[in-house]
Amino acid sequence: MKNIMVRKFVSLTLIAVLLVSVFAGCSSTTESAGKEKETQRPIMVQGPMPIEAEKFADRLENVKEEKSGSFVFYIGTLDNYPVIVAKTGKGMENTAAATAVAIERYNPIAIINQGTSGGHDADLNVFDIVLGERTTNLGSLKTADKDENQGIDPTVWKPMDLMASEGSAGEDPNAEKIRYYEGDKELLAAANAVIDTYTEGKIVQGTIGSADVWNNEVDRIKWFHEKYGTSVEEMEGAAAAQIAGAYDIAFLGIRILSNNKVNGGKYNPETAAANQGYVYEVVKEYISTLDGE
Repeated sequence: MKNIMVRKFVSLTLIAVLLVSVFAGCSSTTESAGKEKETQRPIMVQGPMPIEAEKFADRLENVKEEKSGSFVFYIGTLDNYPVIVAKTGKGMENTAAATAVAIERYNPIAIINQGTSGGHDADLNVFDIVLGERTTNLGSLKTADKDENQGIDPTVWKPMDLMASEGSAGEDPNAEKIRYYEGDKELLAAANAVIDTYTEGKIVQGTIGSADVWNNEVDRIKWFHEKYGTSVEEMEGAAAAQIAGAYDIAFLGIRILSNNKVNGGKYNPETAAANQGYVYEVVKEYISTLDGE
């Protein structure tokens, strides 16, 4: 009798241990899945103006809105992956600040700066899209040394690389060069993989120029095109690229031509929505490459 009771006790003990192990395993799996979901770093899509950001935000699921200063962040999901649309406001300062705030707050895995732009290349037309193989600051310039009444000559101004040294870039001859921020290769690959989904124009790789200047002088535009190799100009991308680079975050600029002074292409506001539609496909493609992240 005693032996039977001992055997029953041992059996019950083993069953209890097995049940604890099973529940512990389930709990561990659930916690692991929860942690994996929590640690997914979002993709950030930037747009300066409402027409350049809100169409993309409307396509997200489970959207909530957060603000920091004048910057608006639409936080949602795309294919169950976290995506944030940032409405940065126009200009280099707004974009740099919005990018830094977003990086510190949300820790994105990648940033796509997108929106409209003015053409510098006569071979590009309104609704064509430029993938930023490179992005550069067109407003970082050093003027010639001229005395009073010697005039102004912007064609001899030199580029100034503000990242060249921690000293005075204006006095450092090594800083008299163009700084290009390279587009992330994996983001570029994702963008190229879905080119066929865009039918409203052609898509090319090129150089995006940025500055707090709106150039309407055709000769000035041609000067930038020849000296910097620019395909388009806008007022935000280089600032975002610089801050993303400081934090070692993947970056790509994607800009659609809304007008082109050098070939008479008239402004069309519908380009903003068209670009967001294409960038949506780029983000979906990029998400599909992050399965192992």
